[in-house]
Amino acid sequence: MKRLGKMSMATLTKESKGPFTLYDESARLWNFSRGNDDHLRSLKMIKHMLAKFGLSNNEIRVYIYLARSGARKAREVSDALSLHRTETYKILRSLEKRGLVSSVFEKPLKFIATSFEKTIDMLIKTKKLKIEFLERKKKDIVDLWLSLPQLETEPERKEVFQVLEGEEQFNLKADEILEKTRKEICIFAPDSDLLRLYYSGFTDKLEKFSKSKSIKILLLTNYTEKSCFVVGKMKLTNVRYMPPNVEGLPGFIIADHEHLLFSMKGDRDSGILESGRRKARVAAFWTNYEAFISALKTLFFKLWKTEAPSDIQESCYMQEIEMVEPRKKLTPSEFY
Repeated sequence: MKRLGKMSMATLTKESKGPFTLYDESARLWNFSRGNDDHLRSLKMIKHMLAKFGLSNNEIRVYIYLARSGARKAREVSDALSLHRTETYKILRSLEKRGLVSSVFEKPLKFIATSFEKTIDMLIKTKKLKIEFLERKKKDIVDLWLSLPQLETEPERKEVFQVLEGEEQFNLKADEILEKTRKEICIFAPDSDLLRLYYSGFTDKLEKFSKSKSIKILLLTNYTEKSCFVVGKMKLTNVRYMPPNVEGLPGFIIADHEHLLFSMKGDRDSGILESGRRKARVAAFWTNYEAFISALKTLFFKLWKTEAPSDIQESCYMQEIEMVEPRKKLTPSEFY
Protein backbone atom coordinates (compact mmCIF):
# COMPACT_ATOMS: atom_id res chain seq x y z
CA MET A 1 0.00 0.00 0.00
CA LYS A 2 1.34 3.42 -0.95
CA ARG A 3 2.24 5.71 1.91
CA LEU A 4 -0.19 8.62 2.35
CA GLY A 5 2.09 10.85 4.40
CA LYS A 6 2.36 11.42 8.14
CA MET A 7 -1.23 12.04 9.12
CA SER A 8 -2.54 11.34 12.59
CA MET A 9 -5.04 8.52 13.03
CA ALA A 10 -7.28 10.98 14.86
CA THR A 11 -7.59 13.02 11.66
CA LEU A 12 -8.37 9.94 9.58
CA THR A 13 -10.92 8.37 11.91
CA LYS A 14 -12.54 11.40 13.56
CA GLU A 15 -16.25 11.71 12.89
CA SER A 16 -17.57 15.16 12.03
CA LYS A 17 -19.65 16.92 14.65
CA GLY A 18 -21.69 19.95 13.66
CA PRO A 19 -21.14 21.64 10.28
CA PHE A 20 -18.57 19.72 8.23
CA THR A 21 -15.50 21.73 7.20
CA LEU A 22 -13.58 20.14 4.37
CA TYR A 23 -10.36 22.05 5.07
CA ASP A 24 -9.03 22.68 8.60
CA GLU A 25 -7.08 25.96 8.28
CA SER A 26 -5.45 25.72 11.71
CA ALA A 27 -4.31 22.10 11.29
CA ARG A 28 -3.66 22.52 7.53
CA LEU A 29 -5.31 19.15 6.93
CA TRP A 30 -8.20 17.83 4.86
CA ASN A 31 -10.87 16.41 7.15
CA PHE A 32 -12.04 13.29 5.38
CA SER A 33 -11.27 9.59 5.33
CA ARG A 34 -10.87 7.35 2.31
CA GLY A 35 -13.80 5.22 3.42
CA ASN A 36 -16.32 8.04 3.39
CA ASP A 37 -18.15 8.25 0.06
CA ASP A 38 -19.41 11.79 0.65
CA HIS A 39 -15.90 13.06 1.26
CA LEU A 40 -14.53 11.23 -1.76
CA ARG A 41 -17.22 12.82 -3.92
CA SER A 42 -16.19 16.21 -2.52
CA LEU A 43 -12.60 15.46 -3.47
CA LYS A 44 -13.63 14.56 -7.02
CA MET A 45 -15.51 17.84 -7.35
CA ILE A 46 -12.47 19.76 -6.07
CA LYS A 47 -10.16 18.01 -8.55
CA HIS A 48 -12.59 18.68 -11.40
CA MET A 49 -12.79 22.38 -10.46
CA LEU A 50 -8.99 22.76 -10.21
CA ALA A 51 -8.63 21.18 -13.65
CA LYS A 52 -10.81 23.97 -15.08
CA PHE A 53 -8.13 26.44 -13.98
CA GLY A 54 -5.57 24.70 -16.17
CA LEU A 55 -3.81 22.51 -13.60
CA SER A 56 -2.67 19.10 -14.83
CA ASN A 57 -3.79 15.92 -13.11
CA ASN A 58 -0.42 15.43 -11.39
CA GLU A 59 -0.24 19.09 -10.34
CA ILE A 60 -3.64 18.66 -8.69
CA ARG A 61 -2.51 15.46 -6.96
CA VAL A 62 0.64 17.11 -5.60
CA TYR A 63 -1.20 20.23 -4.43
CA ILE A 64 -3.94 18.24 -2.65
CA TYR A 65 -1.37 15.94 -1.05
CA LEU A 66 0.54 18.90 0.38
CA ALA A 67 -2.66 20.66 1.43
CA ARG A 68 -3.75 17.53 3.30
CA SER A 69 -0.49 16.53 4.90
CA GLY A 70 1.38 19.79 5.52
CA ALA A 71 5.07 20.50 4.78
CA ARG A 72 6.78 17.63 2.96
CA LYS A 73 10.11 16.93 1.27
CA ALA A 74 10.09 16.32 -2.48
CA ARG A 75 11.09 12.70 -1.87
CA GLU A 76 8.05 12.18 0.38
CA VAL A 77 5.76 13.64 -2.28
CA SER A 78 7.37 11.46 -4.94
CA ASP A 79 7.02 8.26 -2.89
CA ALA A 80 3.46 8.93 -1.73
CA LEU A 81 2.15 9.67 -5.23
CA SER A 82 4.38 7.22 -7.15
CA LEU A 83 5.87 10.00 -9.25
CA HIS A 84 9.39 10.12 -10.66
CA ARG A 85 11.64 12.36 -8.56
CA THR A 86 12.53 14.63 -11.51
CA GLU A 87 8.87 15.09 -12.46
CA THR A 88 7.99 15.83 -8.83
CA TYR A 89 10.54 18.67 -8.67
CA LYS A 90 9.22 20.12 -11.95
CA ILE A 91 5.64 20.04 -10.63
CA LEU A 92 6.62 21.62 -7.32
CA ARG A 93 8.48 24.42 -9.10
CA SER A 94 5.55 24.94 -11.46
CA LEU A 95 3.12 25.21 -8.52
CA GLU A 96 5.54 27.52 -6.73
CA LYS A 97 5.66 29.87 -9.75
CA ARG A 98 1.85 30.04 -9.65
CA GLY A 99 1.94 30.87 -5.95
CA LEU A 100 0.20 27.64 -4.94
CA VAL A 101 3.18 26.15 -3.12
CA SER A 102 5.97 27.68 -1.00
CA SER A 103 9.42 26.42 0.01
CA VAL A 104 10.20 26.11 3.72
CA PHE A 105 13.59 27.35 5.00
CA GLU A 106 14.72 23.97 6.29
CA LYS A 107 17.33 21.44 5.36
CA PRO A 108 16.44 19.24 3.60
CA LEU A 109 14.12 21.58 1.67
CA LYS A 110 10.39 21.13 2.26
CA PHE A 111 7.33 22.39 0.41
CA ILE A 112 4.01 23.58 1.83
CA ALA A 113 0.71 24.32 0.07
CA THR A 114 -0.97 27.72 0.03
CA SER A 115 -4.33 27.69 1.84
CA PHE A 116 -7.16 26.44 -0.35
CA GLU A 117 -9.24 29.62 -0.31
CA LYS A 118 -6.22 31.77 -1.20
CA THR A 119 -5.33 29.28 -3.96
CA ILE A 120 -8.78 29.67 -5.57
CA ASP A 121 -8.55 33.46 -5.29
CA MET A 122 -5.16 33.45 -7.03
CA LEU A 123 -6.32 31.15 -9.83
CA ILE A 124 -9.38 33.32 -10.46
CA LYS A 125 -7.30 36.53 -10.50
CA THR A 126 -4.84 34.95 -12.94
CA LYS A 127 -7.70 34.05 -15.32
CA LYS A 128 -9.11 37.58 -15.06
CA LEU A 129 -5.73 39.16 -15.84
CA LYS A 130 -5.36 36.99 -18.96
CA ILE A 131 -8.83 37.97 -20.16
CA GLU A 132 -8.16 41.68 -19.50
CA PHE A 133 -4.90 41.44 -21.46
CA LEU A 134 -6.65 39.86 -24.44
CA GLU A 135 -9.41 42.47 -24.33
CA ARG A 136 -6.78 45.25 -24.43
CA LYS A 137 -5.08 43.56 -27.40
CA LYS A 138 -8.29 42.92 -29.34
CA LYS A 139 -8.18 46.14 -31.37
CA ASP A 140 -4.51 45.65 -32.30
CA ILE A 141 -5.13 42.09 -33.46
CA VAL A 142 -8.19 43.08 -35.52
CA ASP A 143 -6.31 46.00 -37.10
CA LEU A 144 -3.47 43.66 -38.06
CA TRP A 145 -5.93 41.30 -39.69
CA LEU A 146 -7.63 44.08 -41.64
CA SER A 147 -4.25 45.36 -42.84
CA LEU A 148 -3.67 42.11 -44.75
CA PRO A 149 -4.58 42.08 -48.48
CA GLN A 150 -8.20 41.04 -48.83
CA LEU A 151 -9.50 38.80 -51.61
CA GLU A 152 -12.28 40.37 -53.61
CA THR A 153 -15.36 38.20 -53.31
CA GLU A 154 -19.03 38.90 -53.83
CA PRO A 155 -21.17 38.51 -50.69
CA GLU A 156 -23.17 35.30 -50.96
CA ARG A 157 -25.48 33.66 -48.45
CA LYS A 158 -24.54 30.04 -47.93
CA GLU A 159 -26.37 27.42 -45.92
CA VAL A 160 -23.91 26.22 -43.30
CA PHE A 161 -23.87 24.39 -39.97
CA GLN A 162 -21.74 24.14 -36.82
CA VAL A 163 -21.45 21.33 -34.28
CA LEU A 164 -20.87 22.77 -30.82
CA GLU A 165 -19.64 20.91 -27.75
CA GLY A 166 -19.66 22.09 -24.16
CA GLU A 167 -22.02 24.21 -22.09
CA GLU A 168 -20.00 27.39 -22.63
CA GLN A 169 -20.17 27.09 -26.42
CA PHE A 170 -23.92 26.39 -26.28
CA ASN A 171 -24.53 29.45 -24.08
CA LEU A 172 -22.35 31.72 -26.25
CA LYS A 173 -24.23 30.67 -29.40
CA ALA A 174 -27.61 31.15 -27.73
CA ASP A 175 -26.57 34.67 -26.66
CA GLU A 176 -25.31 35.43 -30.19
CA ILE A 177 -28.61 34.33 -31.73
CA LEU A 178 -30.55 36.48 -29.28
CA GLU A 179 -28.40 39.51 -30.12
CA LYS A 180 -29.15 39.03 -33.83
CA THR A 181 -32.90 38.52 -33.38
CA ARG A 182 -35.00 41.37 -34.79
CA LYS A 183 -38.62 40.19 -34.74
CA GLU A 184 -39.36 36.76 -33.26
CA ILE A 185 -37.67 33.98 -31.34
CA CYS A 186 -39.28 30.58 -30.71
CA ILE A 187 -37.91 28.49 -27.88
CA PHE A 188 -38.81 24.83 -27.46
CA ALA A 189 -37.17 23.86 -24.16
CA PRO A 190 -37.91 20.73 -22.14
CA ASP A 191 -37.32 21.29 -18.43
CA SER A 192 -33.62 20.29 -18.39
CA ASP A 193 -32.81 22.62 -21.31
CA LEU A 194 -34.90 25.43 -19.80
CA LEU A 195 -33.11 25.10 -16.47
CA ARG A 196 -29.73 25.25 -18.22
CA LEU A 197 -30.78 28.46 -19.98
CA TYR A 198 -31.96 29.89 -16.66
CA TYR A 199 -28.72 29.25 -14.79
CA SER A 200 -26.63 30.57 -17.71
CA GLY A 201 -28.43 33.93 -17.49
CA PHE A 202 -30.06 33.53 -20.92
CA THR A 203 -33.61 33.89 -19.57
CA ASP A 204 -32.70 37.21 -17.90
CA LYS A 205 -31.43 38.52 -21.23
CA LEU A 206 -34.60 37.20 -22.86
CA GLU A 207 -36.75 39.35 -20.57
CA LYS A 208 -34.67 42.48 -21.22
CA PHE A 209 -34.76 41.99 -25.00
CA SER A 210 -38.53 41.48 -24.97
CA LYS A 211 -38.91 44.95 -23.41
CA SER A 212 -36.10 46.94 -25.03
CA LYS A 213 -36.31 45.57 -28.58
CA SER A 214 -39.98 44.62 -28.73
CA ILE A 215 -39.08 41.10 -29.81
CA LYS A 216 -41.89 38.55 -29.85
CA ILE A 217 -40.85 35.64 -27.63
CA LEU A 218 -42.66 32.29 -27.65
CA LEU A 219 -41.66 29.73 -25.03
CA LEU A 220 -42.90 26.15 -25.16
CA THR A 221 -41.96 23.72 -22.41
CA ASN A 222 -43.25 20.64 -20.61
CA TYR A 223 -45.01 20.66 -17.27
CA THR A 224 -42.67 19.69 -14.42
CA GLU A 225 -41.49 21.23 -11.15
CA LYS A 226 -38.34 22.39 -12.93
CA SER A 227 -40.12 24.20 -15.75
CA CYS A 228 -42.66 25.77 -13.39
CA PHE A 229 -39.80 27.07 -11.26
CA VAL A 230 -38.13 28.82 -14.23
CA VAL A 231 -41.37 30.14 -15.76
CA GLY A 232 -42.37 31.48 -12.34
CA LYS A 233 -39.14 33.48 -12.24
CA MET A 234 -39.62 34.92 -15.72
CA LYS A 235 -42.01 37.67 -16.78
CA LEU A 236 -42.96 36.40 -20.22
CA THR A 237 -46.54 36.43 -21.45
CA ASN A 238 -46.30 33.95 -24.34
CA VAL A 239 -45.59 30.70 -22.48
CA ARG A 240 -47.36 27.40 -23.10
CA TYR A 241 -47.00 23.85 -21.81
CA MET A 242 -46.87 20.74 -23.95
CA PRO A 243 -49.40 17.95 -23.48
CA PRO A 244 -48.14 15.10 -21.23
CA ASN A 245 -47.93 12.65 -24.15
CA VAL A 246 -45.24 14.73 -25.90
CA GLU A 247 -41.92 13.55 -24.47
CA GLY A 248 -38.37 12.85 -25.60
CA LEU A 249 -38.08 15.71 -28.09
CA PRO A 250 -34.79 17.68 -28.01
CA GLY A 251 -34.88 21.39 -27.37
CA PHE A 252 -34.26 24.03 -30.05
CA ILE A 253 -34.25 27.80 -30.60
CA ILE A 254 -35.40 29.43 -33.87
CA ALA A 255 -34.82 33.14 -34.51
CA ASP A 256 -36.35 35.10 -37.42
CA HIS A 257 -36.41 31.99 -39.62
CA GLU A 258 -32.64 32.52 -40.01
CA HIS A 259 -31.01 30.73 -37.08
CA LEU A 260 -31.59 27.31 -35.54
CA LEU A 261 -29.82 26.06 -32.42
CA PHE A 262 -30.67 22.39 -31.89
CA SER A 263 -29.81 20.72 -28.58
CA MET A 264 -28.39 17.20 -28.69
CA LYS A 265 -28.17 14.78 -25.78
CA GLY A 266 -24.71 13.54 -24.85
CA ASP A 267 -23.12 11.04 -22.51
CA ARG A 268 -22.87 11.81 -18.79
CA ASP A 269 -19.25 12.84 -18.79
CA SER A 270 -19.27 16.63 -18.47
CA GLY A 271 -18.22 17.07 -14.88
CA ILE A 272 -19.62 16.48 -11.43
CA LEU A 273 -22.60 18.17 -9.83
CA GLU A 274 -22.84 19.27 -6.20
CA SER A 275 -24.70 16.05 -5.51
CA GLY A 276 -21.70 14.04 -6.75
CA ARG A 277 -23.51 12.72 -9.82
CA ARG A 278 -22.18 13.06 -13.35
CA LYS A 279 -24.01 15.51 -15.57
CA ALA A 280 -24.77 15.07 -19.25
CA ARG A 281 -22.37 16.48 -21.81
CA VAL A 282 -23.87 19.44 -23.66
CA ALA A 283 -23.78 19.31 -27.44
CA ALA A 284 -25.64 21.38 -30.02
CA PHE A 285 -26.12 21.88 -33.74
CA TRP A 286 -26.44 25.36 -35.29
CA THR A 287 -27.53 26.01 -38.87
CA ASN A 288 -29.19 28.54 -41.17
CA TYR A 289 -30.42 25.73 -43.46
CA GLU A 290 -33.87 26.97 -44.51
CA ALA A 291 -35.55 23.59 -45.04
CA PHE A 292 -34.49 22.31 -41.61
CA ILE A 293 -35.63 25.54 -39.93
CA SER A 294 -39.01 25.40 -41.71
CA ALA A 295 -39.61 21.80 -40.62
CA LEU A 296 -38.89 22.51 -36.94
CA LYS A 297 -40.84 25.75 -36.98
CA THR A 298 -43.85 23.86 -38.33
CA LEU A 299 -43.45 21.35 -35.49
CA PHE A 300 -43.15 24.16 -32.96
CA PHE A 301 -46.42 25.85 -33.97
CA LYS A 302 -48.24 22.54 -34.19
CA LEU A 303 -47.29 21.86 -30.57
CA TRP A 304 -48.02 25.49 -29.70
CA LYS A 305 -51.61 25.10 -30.88
CA THR A 306 -52.03 21.81 -29.01
CA GLU A 307 -53.06 23.00 -25.58
CA ALA A 308 -52.27 21.08 -22.43
CA PRO A 309 -55.33 19.90 -20.42
CA SER A 310 -57.00 22.61 -18.33
CA ASP A 311 -56.08 20.96 -15.01
CA ILE A 312 -52.38 21.08 -15.96
CA GLN A 313 -52.65 24.71 -17.06
CA GLU A 314 -54.23 25.62 -13.70
CA SER A 315 -51.62 23.61 -11.78
CA CYS A 316 -48.82 25.34 -13.72
CA TYR A 317 -50.28 28.74 -12.92
CA MET A 318 -50.46 27.99 -9.20
CA GLN A 319 -46.89 26.67 -9.12
CA GLU A 320 -45.63 29.73 -10.99
CA ILE A 321 -47.13 31.94 -8.28
CA GLU A 322 -45.48 29.87 -5.57
CA MET A 323 -42.11 29.88 -7.35
CA VAL A 324 -41.95 33.68 -7.63
CA GLU A 325 -41.04 33.82 -3.91
CA PRO A 326 -39.61 30.35 -3.19
CA ARG A 327 -39.15 29.30 0.40
CA LYS A 328 -35.59 28.16 -0.25
CA LYS A 329 -32.97 28.79 -2.91
CA LEU A 330 -32.97 25.99 -5.45
CA THR A 331 -29.63 24.90 -6.89
CA PRO A 332 -28.82 23.18 -10.21
CA SER A 333 -27.96 19.92 -8.43
CA GLU A 334 -31.55 19.65 -7.16
CA PHE A 335 -32.86 19.41 -10.71
CA TYR A 336 -30.36 17.64 -12.99
